[in-house]
Amino acid sequence: MVTARYLVVLTDVRPLPTEGRDERSSPERRRQVVGASDRAAADRIAGAFMALGMVRAGRQRVKVIAVGRGNRGNRRDDDERSSRQ
Repeated sequence: MVTARYLVVLTDVRPLPTEGRDERSSPERRRQVVGASDRAAADRIAGAFMALGMVRAGRQRVKVIAVGRGNRGNRRDDDERSSRQ
């Protein structure tokens, strides 16, 4: 069984530069980072963040990131397997 942890990240949206975005060289500023032990918990946290006024106004965004995942398979297949066990 592959265990995955998730990070839910609330970031500021920055203006789009003329040459495009590169998250590796200049990532968006993080406002809040919360860890979750499973996808359902991460989705609940992300839902709470999405209810914030700044997110709804388009000034901040919510990202759910899987970390510590040993298998790079299809996410939906991994979630279905973990829910059956």
